[in-house]
Amino acid sequence: MVEFTDTQLLAWVSAFMWPLTRILGIFSSAPLFAHSSLPMQPRVGLSVFLAMLVAPGLPAATQTDVLSWYGLLLLLQQFLIGVAIGFVMGLVFSGIELAGELVGMTMGLGFATFFDPQSKGRSSVISQFLSLLALLLFLSADFHLLLIEILVQSFRTLPIELNVMHWSSIRQIAFWGAYVFSIGVQLSLPVVTALLITNMMLGVLTRAAPQLNLFGIGFPITMTVGFLMLGLCLPYWSTPLLRMLQGGLELIRQIN
Repeated sequence: MVEFTDTQLLAWVSAFMWPLTRILGIFSSAPLFAHSSLPMQPRVGLSVFLAMLVAPGLPAATQTDVLSWYGLLLLLQQFLIGVAIGFVMGLVFSGIELAGELVGMTMGLGFATFFDPQSKGRSSVISQFLSLLALLLFLSADFHLLLIEILVQSFRTLPIELNVMHWSSIRQIAFWGAYVFSIGVQLSLPVVTALLITNMMLGVLTRAAPQLNLFGIGFPITMTVGFLMLGLCLPYWSTPLLRMLQGGLELIRQIN
């Protein structure tokens, strides 16, 4: 008859719970894995499967009772580390969605908003379109696999022990928030500039011919120019989008 001691069971449960908690953290915040279209059951099942693969190769962690105060704090820390990893990638997608909001507002499509299940709010059609485009690039470039690889590597750069991340890493994540606005402006600048020139021309035209109905002719013209500029910029957006996604992965690697 096979018998197990309490110490052995505690070691096995601990070796499995710590990586599982960190993986669940990233699966609750990363752009692809935390998408609302992915049901909760497959998400948890994939997390358990990854934890079963990762746990045997990890360094031996401290045998701690999961239900003790130290164990609960350790579980919370592992979950927050996973959330931080997914949060960094989420900032990149937030910058891309901001670019879509700027383009949509300038085109006059600020009223064309739909419920976004990812952000649990309302966003413009251009923003959702750019978000889906970035998600397709994220999948086609295998960044989701690289994200899982970085997650596995994080167990060595951030071992399973109750310690605090370096202040430099926390500051980098905070500064990366400013990068959201940089991404939004860089992507939307060509379209917004063309629409600004169009609005200036419409202003001159209205000044020269006051009898023209600005609201009647301005909206179709700005929409047409906006869609033409989007069509012209789409082939050239793949390179900066991939570079921004790669920058997010590089920042995650630097978290320690």
